[in-house]
Amino acid sequence: MNTVAIVQARMSSTRLPGKVLLPLGGDTVLGCVVGRLRRARRLDSLAIGTSTDAADDAIVAAARALGVVCHRGPLDDVLERFAMVARQCAADAVVRITADCPLIDPQVVDAMVERFDAAAAAGAPCDYVTNALQRTFPRGLDAEVLSRAALLRAAAEATQPIEREHVTPYLYRDGGGFRLCQHWAARDLSQHRWTLDTADDYRFLQRVFELLGDRWREAGYEEIAALLDRHPEVVGINRDVRQKQLGE
Repeated sequence: MNTVAIVQARMSSTRLPGKVLLPLGGDTVLGCVVGRLRRARRLDSLAIGTSTDAADDAIVAAARALGVVCHRGPLDDVLERFAMVARQCAADAVVRITADCPLIDPQVVDAMVERFDAAAAAGAPCDYVTNALQRTFPRGLDAEVLSRAALLRAAAEATQPIEREHVTPYLYRDGGGFRLCQHWAARDLSQHRWTLDTADDYRFLQRVFELLGDRWREAGYEEIAALLDRHPEVVGINRDVRQKQLGE
């Protein structure tokens, strides 16, 4: 089983353009995502999937500096982009991560891959494992594990723009017949927002990384949550940010 994490990255985000290359923790946001994912034990390889848009030449250069392979595909048809990267990487299973999640937890990713592998070994394989459909993890720890077969079927069959732009809705919408598995946190931390989409999110993450110091690569989500319990003023920085809905 060749398990490949594909980090979805682009420069043309609408609310905070260029956000994935903003400086953070002595690196960039994308560098933080890569640095934390490199600590995952259940990933065979890591790739960045960006677009052929000229603005994303900067992503390619950043990937080269990080020593990570980068593949390019359509800007708006991200589902097809992921299918292309999966083929190019000969992936049997794909872990989808977005580049605006610099606190992604490698132990959570490992646990989800383990669940995916265990289900297959037991003869009841999951097509799709997610921790985000019924949220208990902080927003910003989202990960999705899907089989190559499910990804390629979605790329061949999905027709709605929302399904092409957001990669996985075709799998979890009614009627697809895919086997879905939900991964839960040890406790409900869904009220936390650790993703990057606005200037307030960036200020929040800058402060979290300052508090973490040299532990930004190693700290798990429970340690970060405990840190924020001691610093409620930091949580308040982006508490009022409205999450964009699919299709916006």
